[in-house]
Amino acid sequence: MYLTRTRALDARDPGQSLRELADRTEITDALYRFGLGQDLHDRALFRSAFAAHATLDFGPAAAHWGGRSPVMSGADTIVDTILGGFAGRVDTSHTVTNPRIAVAADRGGAHLTALVEAQHVLTADRARHALLKNLYDVTLVPATPQAEPEPGAPESAYAARWLIRTLRIDNIWYTGDPRAIFGG
Repeated sequence: MYLTRTRALDARDPGQSLRELADRTEITDALYRFGLGQDLHDRALFRSAFAAHATLDFGPAAAHWGGRSPVMSGADTIVDTILGGFAGRVDTSHTVTNPRIAVAADRGGAHLTALVEAQHVLTADRARHALLKNLYDVTLVPATPQAEPEPGAPESAYAARWLIRTLRIDNIWYTGDPRAIFGG
């Protein structure tokens, strides 16, 4: 579930390390696109975080305040549900920290865990809010097939953009009134 290994990089040689670091940057960026896309109400940026058949499970987080949230399936459904539910009603700010990443040896997938603090404020009543500290458990896939570098080309030039395949959000703590933001 959560990544708890005691080292960051698997690669041992400098070329492999550079490629792994490039992948890690792109993997973390997928989560940044997820948060900032919501914060800016930017549909294209938010959508760019997801693989077409992505799933998002907010149920474990909602259960902490007695709420329910069905698993969302499909990138467009996720985007429509979240941005549509917040449009003109809720403003957000997401802060991502403590990313831990494991990239598959064949670079066909990756696993990311992170802490995300998400502030949600009602647009019409700024005194009503929900501040959530959440654990994110994410699997990702590369957006394009991994190309083999040409002789002499730096391997980092071939880092793919990564996309969220599954996202499970669990809550550690919250303050405020999540029901005012998310409903029952």
